Amino acid sequence: MLVVMKHNASDEQISGVVRAIKGMGYDARPIPGGQRTAVGLIGNDGGVDAARLEGLEGVLEVIAVTHAYKQVSREWKEEDTVITLPNGTVVGGSDVVIMAGPCAVEGERPIIEVAHQLREMGATVLRGGAFKPRSSPYSFQGLGEEGLRYLARAREETGMMIVTEALDSEGVDLVAEYADIIQIGARNMQNYPLLRRAGRAGKPVLLKRGMAATIEEFLLAAEYVLAEGNHDVILCERGVRSFDRHTRNLLDLAAIPVVHSLSHLPIIADPSHGTGLRSKVIPMARAAVAAGADGLMIEVHQDPPQAMSDGAQSLYPHQFQQMMDQIHVIARAIGRDVVSPLEAVAAD
Repeated sequence: MLVVMKHNASDEQISGVVRAIKGMGYDARPIPGGQRTAVGLIGNDGGVDAARLEGLEGVLEVIAVTHAYKQVSREWKEEDTVITLPNGTVVGGSDVVIMAGPCAVEGERPIIEVAHQLREMGATVLRGGAFKPRSSPYSFQGLGEEGLRYLARAREETGMMIVTEALDSEGVDLVAEYADIIQIGARNMQNYPLLRRAGRAGKPVLLKRGMAATIEEFLLAAEYVLAEGNHDVILCERGVRSFDRHTRNLLDLAAIPVVHSLSHLPIIADPSHGTGLRSKVIPMARAAVAAGADGLMIEVHQDPPQAMSDGAQSLYPHQFQQMMDQIHVIARAIGRDVVSPLEAVAAD
């Protein structure tokens, strides 16, 4: 439920609504807007007497939120959520953000070298897994904290922000110590203790869509993070499973405009996992930008055939440059641009 205040409502009137809601046994969240403030009622079980709030001073109207996900919805917040990272990168604004890097951190020099290359080509966020959830227990599982230290060193040398995955609730604090964005992978989209812990970590969260998740389930998973007080959530469409074996997954590009219509949160696309094939990554990256994605997450490796994880879907650096050239054109065609490259002088 939302209590919409009049445009000239005073701070005291807003505080009065908050007190009234808490007096009814619910939590209240003021939501400042461009024209007026609303107060969100959290914990509504459907039995709230709206008349008790409609008569309070400064109240314009009381609106029921119809979706099961509340704080994530456009009904709750009409304006787009915009997340500004410490290096100036903006996610959810008018520009398309580029996150790129290898699937897994394999060593200090490799991650630093590719980070320098990606920074020069326009990426502002470095991705790389220090902890790798693999289908087989015998596959490379990542370097752990050592990998996190290498990512931090790459950030020091390039100025790129770091996004990397936390696998469980116990590992969130360690990842948050090094990373700028905590990633929740597809396999963990409905790991609710992990979502709640990430919501309390004080860092933006990148939430990937589960392999068989509906859009509503995806948004409800994000609601768990927002319910803990963290509103800096980036959604990521990374493909869902289908019956066709020609690609690793089915990249659901229709999810991008659908999510934009239902939620104020930014959504990016991961065509690397969405297709699983290097030859398909660039075409689907172009399509994702055209569909309105707020960013891309791309796997890039200096020598993909030798990659310890997901080499078949990783671009060579020269292919990444080709993709960057093409998406600049597409972004401008739809009235957007790509996030400006980091200044080399400032980073070095």
